[in-house]
Amino acid sequence: MRPSEIAQLLAGADDAGLFSAADALTRENFGTEIYLRGVIEFSNHCVNNCRYCGLRRANRGVHRYRLSVEEIVSCTALARELSLGTVVVQSGDDYTYTREDIGRVVTGAKEQADVAVTLSLGDRPEADFLYWREIGADRYLLKIETFDEALYAKSRPGLALADRLARVEFLRKAGYEVGSGIITDLPGMTPDILASDLARLSALDLDMIAVGPFVPSPGTPYGDAPAGSVLTAFRAMAVLRLLNPLANIPSTSALSALRDGAREQGLTVGANVIMPSLTPETVGGDYAIYPGKNALRADAASRLAAVRAAIRRVGRTPSTAVGGSKRRRHG
Repeated sequence: MRPSEIAQLLAGADDAGLFSAADALTRENFGTEIYLRGVIEFSNHCVNNCRYCGLRRANRGVHRYRLSVEEIVSCTALARELSLGTVVVQSGDDYTYTREDIGRVVTGAKEQADVAVTLSLGDRPEADFLYWREIGADRYLLKIETFDEALYAKSRPGLALADRLARVEFLRKAGYEVGSGIITDLPGMTPDILASDLARLSALDLDMIAVGPFVPSPGTPYGDAPAGSVLTAFRAMAVLRLLNPLANIPSTSALSALRDGAREQGLTVGANVIMPSLTPETVGGDYAIYPGKNALRADAASRLAAVRAAIRRVGRTPSTAVGGSKRRRHG
């Protein structure tokens, strides 16, 4: 699919046909199963100053926290108790945690919970990536946000797109299942940029791809920018499904931050994954990448029960499977 064709679909040329085709392709490859990944957001400290992110270093309005290695491992054990096959261990770019600290989380998760472990820790040295893979980490999630070099540089001051892309490629060579994604309607993004972003994201041939709408966050330079369109995000998700039939595609929490029920609706336009938070309720509300993130203040079991009920409401089946990459099995 050429960027010009993608642009037409993003503009609403055939929403009914687009969403129907994406849904049919998802069902063909995944049935009605929705994979669940329990996310453990263990630190909201970050060394970066991304203009869109509520966790940016310069945001003084955030109550910062860090969980201990032992607390993180306890959360991974909870995942198994709640019949989740995968945990996502996530934080801002927080180098207070050493390579060995994260290694203890990986081995602890494997020993206590026997779950697939996805790491989402931002930019780290290649030696760290290799070490974690060697001791059992299964997947790594590293968002791109946009492939437009000028927009990337503006949105992520002091950071370079080429460096990010090089890390994604290294992770693939290291043997991880690799995930990445973009933000729709990021301030400064044009329809042509988004169309190109979707094409370039698909060209990476990733195991997991994500797209979520921009949500303005207080305390950031983009705090007064207009929120992204849920409909545009749905169109982008559907296009990604058509371009990546076997990829795992999550329906993100950013959707529900903008409109109630939008995350489960995303499961009908191409998504096959939901990532409920397992972060302790005492700190979960402080992982404020954007307003509405972790909005449901309840214990993890209650949050997960609500997610499973939402999945059933749209005619899907919550899965307990690890949900590994189908792309690899067919590659």
